[in-house]
Amino acid sequence: MFTFLCGMVFFFFWIIPILAIGVSDRTSGGEKLAWILAVIFVSWFAWIFYLLLAPLKSRRYSA
Repeated sequence: MFTFLCGMVFFFFWIIPILAIGVSDRTSGGEKLAWILAVIFVSWFAWIFYLLLAPLKSRRYSA
């Protein structure tokens, strides 16, 4: 039971950055997918980079 609980806690903390990027409006499309894949394969460091660097390209707004 304790092992299962530890596994669930680990999974919860692993999924937080993925959900945060998924619902964020800072990026969209392919860039969002790239950040999510980076978090999956590189872990929390990618999420910290996301918070500091995203979006990589500035958006152009037409007036």
